[in-house]
Amino acid sequence: MNSKPSSGFADKIVYKGTRVDLALRTVTTTTGKSLVREVVLHPGAVIILPILQDGRIVMIRNLRHTVGHWLWELPAGTLEPPEPPELCARRELIEETGFQAGEMKSLGWFYTSPGILTEKMYAFIATGLTPGPQALEENETITVEPLPVNTIRAMIDSNEILDGKTIAVLLKYILRSNVGV
Repeated sequence: MNSKPSSGFADKIVYKGTRVDLALRTVTTTTGKSLVREVVLHPGAVIILPILQDGRIVMIRNLRHTVGHWLWELPAGTLEPPEPPELCARRELIEETGFQAGEMKSLGWFYTSPGILTEKMYAFIATGLTPGPQALEENETITVEPLPVNTIRAMIDSNEILDGKTIAVLLKYILRSNVGV
């Protein structure tokens, strides 16, 4: 099966925002029927898995106004086109945690919610971390807390970590590296 639609589609932008746009997308099904779908157009984003020399993972507690809760997350942020993903990852790591990465390694990419959103999320592992001050944006309320992998696994299992992108990247890392198993 193709990952791209076999026929073209047309977007009508109905809202132009500062971070995302909302489009009505006309698509043609495999049976030839035309449908209109609401699609959030997103420039893409990054998520960073920062690993300290002792193996702990740098997690953040982020006050997410959209859901009205503090969430445990990995640092992440939106691309500022034409910004390359690795440069964005380095910038977001410093902004949200204060850490600078000596090495940034790709962990692949994924779509965060392909049923409604075009966001492509690029994942990175950051190592060789050097601490420094956070450079939070005005609307961000974030605390930093390094945690051992076994604690993180238990937090995923007990629903303390609820952020889907964070769960996906943490589990991908745990499966690939057999840490905390």
